[in-house]
Amino acid sequence: MASIIKNGEIVADPWCLLAAGAEAFATVTVIKPQLLLPLVRWGQERESLEKAGYTVGVWLAPDDAPEALISRLPQIPVIAIQFPSFTDGRGYSLARLLRQRYGFAGELRAFGDVLRDQIYFLHQCGFNAFCLRPDQDIAAAVAALEDYSWPPMADMMGSVAQ
Repeated sequence: MASIIKNGEIVADPWCLLAAGAEAFATVTVIKPQLLLPLVRWGQERESLEKAGYTVGVWLAPDDAPEALISRLPQIPVIAIQFPSFTDGRGYSLARLLRQRYGFAGELRAFGDVLRDQIYFLHQCGFNAFCLRPDQDIAAAVAALEDYSWPPMADMMGSVAQ
């Protein structure tokens, strides 16, 4: 089973992330009944999968609009945000919107081209789980959460508003 960083610790990943074009669930869901579906499929298939006993989360591409999730946010256990390239910063903005504007309190996961050097800054935007690129050292990435000693971004933003 693959490992991720969640709340500052290395843990086994119980979720099966389905690609946007994935056809069937049968082979993966028998082993992992927790599914992360792309936004469009989440909207189409979430209800029937939940009735069948699956736990369903959603993943967002950088150009997806999180507004489609607002009415269901309290029931969504995991929202994963894709980083197709480490230079694509749209996922940072999506995380801020979900946490600050919409009040999402569940697991917010970064996945895709996620590097150790991004971990601290992703965390400052609201991510609490990280699925690293396969060539990254997961233990070194956990240590990256302590790379900087300045206050969390939320504290800095609060002091600016005062």
